[in-house]
Amino acid sequence: MSKKKMNIPFMRRLFGYIMKHFPLHLIIISISILISSFCHVAGQLFLQKLIDNYITPLIGNINPSYDGILRAVIFMIGIYLSGVFFTFLYSRMVVTVSQGVLRIIRNDMFIHMEKLPISYFDTNTHGDIMSYYINDTDTLREMISMSIPNCLSNIAIIIAVFISMLTLNVYLTMIIIVSVLIMIKVAKYIGSKSSKYFKAKQKAVATLNGYIEEMIDGQKVIKVFTHEEKAKEDFDILNEELFENTKNAHMYANMIMPVMGNIGYLVYVLIAIFGSLIAIKTNLLTVGAIASFLLLTRSFTMNVNQLSQQYNSIALASAGAERIFRFIDEEIEEDEGKVSLVYAIKKENQLEETDSYTGLWAWKKEDGMLVELKGDIQLIDVDFSYVPEKRVLEDISLYAKPGEKIAFVGATGAGKTTIANLINRFYDIDSGTILYDGIDIKEIKKQDLRKSLGMVLQDVNLFTGTIMENLRYGRENATDEECIEAAKLANAHHFIEKLPQGYDTVITDNGSNLSQGQRQLLAIARCAVSNPPVMILDEATSSIDTRTEKDVQEGMDKLMEGRTVFVIAHRLSTIRNAKAIIVLENGHIIERGSHEYLLSQKGKYYQLYTGAFELE
Repeated sequence: MSKKKMNIPFMRRLFGYIMKHFPLHLIIISISILISSFCHVAGQLFLQKLIDNYITPLIGNINPSYDGILRAVIFMIGIYLSGVFFTFLYSRMVVTVSQGVLRIIRNDMFIHMEKLPISYFDTNTHGDIMSYYINDTDTLREMISMSIPNCLSNIAIIIAVFISMLTLNVYLTMIIIVSVLIMIKVAKYIGSKSSKYFKAKQKAVATLNGYIEEMIDGQKVIKVFTHEEKAKEDFDILNEELFENTKNAHMYANMIMPVMGNIGYLVYVLIAIFGSLIAIKTNLLTVGAIASFLLLTRSFTMNVNQLSQQYNSIALASAGAERIFRFIDEEIEEDEGKVSLVYAIKKENQLEETDSYTGLWAWKKEDGMLVELKGDIQLIDVDFSYVPEKRVLEDISLYAKPGEKIAFVGATGAGKTTIANLINRFYDIDSGTILYDGIDIKEIKKQDLRKSLGMVLQDVNLFTGTIMENLRYGRENATDEECIEAAKLANAHHFIEKLPQGYDTVITDNGSNLSQGQRQLLAIARCAVSNPPVMILDEATSSIDTRTEKDVQEGMDKLMEGRTVFVIAHRLSTIRNAKAIIVLENGHIIERGSHEYLLSQKGKYYQLYTGAFELE
């Protein structure tokens, strides 16, 4: 199936949005276009009557009366003013429809994006995704607000003009038909060429956006390694590709206007010549009819020309619609879970569900039975691979009892972070079982599962807003006092108070106005606000200096009290008090035990701790 054919369903879906959300607007726009087109043609057709019935009789008349011609002119003015009014009406409504449809599509895209699995964002550049929201939607805006109304208007005028021509003279109309067939053939050939390059242009824009975003994020690394020239060379290649595709697309697109225009002029000359001969030889045409027919010919060829020009805009929008709807059609996260997470209270050693936050949570099964959330996690014979036939984890079995601190150690790529991703169900295991308080995590709703897990990552993400709003990201209904208490627990309170507006200080650009250590402390405090029974700390203190780490470790220890904690750390000094330390290598557990036990075994952990072997 060709790409051109594949685009048809996507365009049909786009029109479905218009029909579904703006049916009344569409009816009014269509009627207004028809009336506007009718007024346009009626004014040109009336020219025959004006010349033959009002102007010609005045020639050589000794006592001419201008009352008739005055009424005729007023009538023509009325027709054209009506056309202007209805053109203004549909133009205003088209703006409402186009922007309204784009608003709905952007909403659908964003809602769908929130449902996509993490794997999608791991395999697609952020610049490419941003291109859907900006470049591709802009092509739809141009088509809906300009190309579609113009097409409808052009088609309506062409049909009305064609019928008017037939009423004036069939023979001259045959010349028009032949010229239109030629024009269609030419437009189709040029349009197919430009369409191919417009699609390539959209793809090149997305690729270039992704590269630019990557370079902006990595400016420090680029400068440190003096990689500016190589970055510029790679940019030049992508920029050149975009230039070539854009140049070719617009080169063919710009050819349509002069080619079609010259064909139109040629037809105009032919009509003038043959119309004059018919009038002279047969008297089948009057002067007014010739003038009107010439005006209709000009209108006909001009509207055919304009219609052919819309092909490029529609082709570009078609490529944009294909990319947008393919994005919307991406598979969302499957969630077959039935077990939900609820707030609970204990009455006479019995759990009861409650609507308010109590600090005590419970799993609610399908039958309504409540199981207290304690943080008992087990991995049993777990195998996992990101890519088929390339195993990342193999035969992983471990358990973490409520309140225990489990640490993962190993070289980069050993599988430490992968285990954390599996507990969160960012990815699903190939085989084996993961139990959470005795419940298979596949039976737990993903949103509820993740709500029970606090996660502090090495790469901190802060959002535009105040520090208080970022802390409350952990739990929306948390009070200011609870957020401040969490900040104190993470030892972030002292630096927040020193900021110009304290907790009301606005964070922008992912916290670029804060140091890396401060951003990490906020992430830890945010996790404390959520007050989860299970915490995952993925290199949580790796970006904090030794002095700050010492301050924060005390807060972290308090935060971890009574919770199940999984710690991934390169700094082995931070995990000495872990209940169990698990050493991973190439997706296998090669050692496990307490800090003292592993040192006594003098294996890989001993080598890591004593510096005989360094983590990569």
